[in-house]
Amino acid sequence: MAQDFYSLLGVSKSASQEEIKKAYRKLAHKYHPDKVGGDEKKFKEINEAYQSLSNSEKRAQYDRFGQTFDQSSRSGGGGGFSGGGNPFEGFDFGGFSGGGGFGFSGGMEDMFSDFFGGGRSRSRGRGHDIQVDVEIDFEDMVKETIREIHLRKRMVCSECHGSGGAKGSSSSNCSECGGAGQVRRTVQTILGPISQVMVCQKCRGKGKTFSSVCSKCRGEGIAEEEETIRVTIPAGINDGQTLSLSGKGEAGEQGSSPGDLYVTVHVRKHKHFKREGSDLHSSIHISLSQAVLGDRVSVETLGGEEIIMKVPAGTQSGELFRIREGGFPSLERRGRGDHIVTVTLAVPKKLSRDQRRIIESLRDEGL
Repeated sequence: MAQDFYSLLGVSKSASQEEIKKAYRKLAHKYHPDKVGGDEKKFKEINEAYQSLSNSEKRAQYDRFGQTFDQSSRSGGGGGFSGGGNPFEGFDFGGFSGGGGFGFSGGMEDMFSDFFGGGRSRSRGRGHDIQVDVEIDFEDMVKETIREIHLRKRMVCSECHGSGGAKGSSSSNCSECGGAGQVRRTVQTILGPISQVMVCQKCRGKGKTFSSVCSKCRGEGIAEEEETIRVTIPAGINDGQTLSLSGKGEAGEQGSSPGDLYVTVHVRKHKHFKREGSDLHSSIHISLSQAVLGDRVSVETLGGEEIIMKVPAGTQSGELFRIREGGFPSLERRGRGDHIVTVTLAVPKKLSRDQRRIIESLRDEGL
């Protein structure tokens, strides 16, 4: 028996989208195939669960139908109107359109929904968008990075290439719609007859039927399949930014465009460095003698190399020094940010007798 999506992510059925996202990120980080001890099968299961529960429409269908929700929504058995726009798109209201300030908002939409029993208008809807999260190291923000994302999603069937017919089967114009791919149906309401143009259920909008349907997609032309997508994360990307990959979401219904893939990038924190805009920030400790007399000190850069920075005599604790173009590339403009180094005075907690005597003499001199 397939495992419950909520159980896979370790969240309750009442979990918020933020809780679901947080649980997914934690588990994806743990089971990612590229990590030592990763589990590719578990990672794919977690990804599938997140893709369903992070989409409000899919989650509602899953809560209603369970893990058969995808087949239920495709059979036209419920789940509300398809798409995110006007729920009356495709209807012909005849004499009711635009007359006398007549509107279709609020309660009127609910009333029409009742007339149609919550049934799904089988218009050719654009494919669903997919949102995923990836993690990168802090150092990866300074260079272009490639990540592979493993998805299980609705795609054009690889067996029939979207036709819906079995290999070698013959085709003919659909007897239901005459090859148009659409049918018009009229529903009697208290407002009179209302006509609705719907995708033909027999040919699924293709206008053709086959002597034998594809066994993989059962004639739909779209099937659940796995795909690995290489995502290029540009240098200069910041924590929480989202990349958009057009057409890499789920396949749309016949004749419609696929959805998009949105990749939100999360950056792991660094022990020594912080980022502000395009600038890199770090700090170094210097001794009392270095602050008073000046010195040349070693500063670690984000690439792991060390550079020599001059600390002038009389440097104050908390003073900032700027290393030009030592920061991050900018996504909006040319050039790089700077590396800002904060100098702090390291005060020793213990002194030898000679050191103490020297400090006391400096104090007596007013230093």
